[in-house]
Amino acid sequence: MRPPAVQRTLAILVGGGPAPGINAVVEAATLAARAEGWRVLGIPWGFSRLMLGETALARELDETAVAGIAVRGGSVLHTSRANPTKDPATLARVVRSLETLGVTDLVTIGGDDTASSALRVATEAGGRVRVVHVPKTIDNDLPLPRSQPTFGFETAKHLGSRLVRNLAEDARTTGRWYLVTAMGRTAGHLALAMGVGGGAALTVIPEEFAADRKIRVADLAGLVEAAVLKRLAAGERHGVAVLAEGLLDRLPPEDVADLASVERDEHGHPRLSEISLGKVLRDVLGTRLKQRGIDTSFVAKEIGYELRCEDPVAHDVQYARGLGVGAVRLLAAGASGVLVALVHGELTPIPFGDIRDPATGRVRVRLVDASGDAWRHALALQARLRPRDLEGESLKRLAEASRESPEALVARLSPHVLR
Repeated sequence: MRPPAVQRTLAILVGGGPAPGINAVVEAATLAARAEGWRVLGIPWGFSRLMLGETALARELDETAVAGIAVRGGSVLHTSRANPTKDPATLARVVRSLETLGVTDLVTIGGDDTASSALRVATEAGGRVRVVHVPKTIDNDLPLPRSQPTFGFETAKHLGSRLVRNLAEDARTTGRWYLVTAMGRTAGHLALAMGVGGGAALTVIPEEFAADRKIRVADLAGLVEAAVLKRLAAGERHGVAVLAEGLLDRLPPEDVADLASVERDEHGHPRLSEISLGKVLRDVLGTRLKQRGIDTSFVAKEIGYELRCEDPVAHDVQYARGLGVGAVRLLAAGASGVLVALVHGELTPIPFGDIRDPATGRVRVRLVDASGDAWRHALALQARLRPRDLEGESLKRLAEASRESPEALVARLSPHVLR
């Protein structure tokens, strides 16, 4: 007689920050696994409880448990940034916890840090637990093939653009400037999308600066001031500048010396939400313009957390459900240690090793191509200084708006001219 088939048990957990579409992955993976006859467990709070050897919170997921959740924001399984890879004993405890639950297959949902943790779990399990990772981040900075977006990005940029448009109208109505810091720890994709989609007068991303160059606060203040003056010279007292959060990581130590005590997360990253780039620039610009008698009001605004738990748009629901089904298909076929991607609708497994930077061992970051058309087109829409702005009548109007001599203005702002 044949031995009875081993009951396959799928566990699902979520790591990192929220992103619209998480629940769609959970729902689809559950339905696909149940259709295969598998048992499905939801693991609340990411790796955090498994790291402690706690298994009691794991709960059964079936068709009833996931009904209707695909179109909801947030995560029914919650999420956690707990990092199981810091200590070998902790990593081993995670694998033992999964085996205690009878888990044969694991779907992790998260960003680059969760992907790195999933790879380590798969390696530690030595084939006893197959692991497939579903990449998600509203930052859109994971290196998926053919520029495929990460799920959650489309929803985040839709809502973020709408918020920027609202701020732009408020700015026009009240005659002020908004300095908006857009979430995006390492790349400017979300800031770029929000700036273009929201009609911002200026968008600044870290990728526009040379990678080996520190970005000074004075550089950023100069770019914003140039946009303010250019619009003033055109009779417009208002505007919105969108600043990518990742600019903070490029500031030199002397510019952030007083920020050394900023809290860091489980993966060692500074909690950038603790720093307000907009407020820093507001104070610099306010002082600089006031000294020349220019009365311009600046308001700092951070946009990030508002985007993460929005109900997903139809694109992200469809995309995330496809990823959930795809993850189960890969596991059923015996795959492990891969990310799941949909490239032009086709299921595409990506080995973890293909997205790792061999120099750091971490997942590579997908940056905005500062030489590509998307960024060039965005620049064409912005209130950036161009060489002709510092010539003839244009220079005269700018100098009048700036309340300084043409020579002084050229000397001060020529470094910020778009070449």
